[in-house]
Amino acid sequence: MLDIDRIVAEVVDKLAPKPGLAVPVGVSARHCHLNQEGLDALFGPDYELNVYRELYQPGAFAAEEMISVVGPRLRAVERVRILGPTRGYNQVELARTDAIYLGVQPPVRDSGDLAGANAVTFIGPKGSITVNAAIRAARHIHMASAEVARMGLVGKDRVRVYVGGEKGLTFENVRLKIDESYLTEIHLDTDDANAAELACGDTVTILP
Repeated sequence: MLDIDRIVAEVVDKLAPKPGLAVPVGVSARHCHLNQEGLDALFGPDYELNVYRELYQPGAFAAEEMISVVGPRLRAVERVRILGPTRGYNQVELARTDAIYLGVQPPVRDSGDLAGANAVTFIGPKGSITVNAAIRAARHIHMASAEVARMGLVGKDRVRVYVGGEKGLTFENVRLKIDESYLTEIHLDTDDANAAELACGDTVTILP
């Protein structure tokens, strides 16, 4: 019995939140990124995005502009918000439930990695484009290098993340995205967040 008690205590200790490893949650609903050429095709020549609200990461914003995304089943997901500023690529990030509805099987990728991305059609007020753009975003944590060092994560490119509560679980293969401009935040799509009953501003724990 003593051995069992010791083992249970060790497991609980490993799963318990550790000081300094707490990370705020950002729930990332389906959204798209556009390059200037794509933006012009959908909204008109030399179009500029209008800021709807600033996002947590410096310089990023949700635009007022939205598009429709159509898949091979000719079903449309309406009002997909564009995130700015413009990028060097056209991309839509979908949750798995969105993908099933549209009839696509997008790969899990980092933003900007469109290898194997599925073809979908973007429809805006001035035109449409069909592009290999649909992905499911990899779970990831934005973090500056100083925060990586403070949390003892130097040399890691993926971590495990623990979620407590009634729907507690552990997310595997959470990628670290490191840049000096980043504020620490984990990005999860709506399917992952709903499965763990997480909302923006909640806190999860990186497992050591």
